[in-house]
Amino acid sequence: MDGWIKNGKVRARFDESGALEVRCFGLTTQAKYYKTLLREFFRKDFPKIRPGFGDYDVHILMEYTGEAPWMDLDNLAKALLDSLTGNAFDDDHQVARLLVERRLADREGIYVRVAAMD
Repeated sequence: MDGWIKNGKVRARFDESGALEVRCFGLTTQAKYYKTLLREFFRKDFPKIRPGFGDYDVHILMEYTGEAPWMDLDNLAKALLDSLTGNAFDDDHQVARLLVERRLADREGIYVRVAAMD
């Protein structure tokens, strides 16, 4: 069992360590698109999770094919962190470590992993 909950372009699950993993398939240069997409996914499809307290480690990965899209990774990170606020953590000030990167891949999309820090 892979544990993914899916709806359209978005899927999410908790991995074996308890970290939240979210995938969005497809890319757009409009970072705010992801904020709305993920907020709706969490509201409608993902079981209500109680936001945690303490510090979090967040890894955001933008995967693309061909030429790298013209997108500011800092804007993407802000939109994604806003969509996770109230879902993965109570407030984005709890993010103690943030890694945002892009890489060439076979399929375009966004990957986010949120893990509580010890």
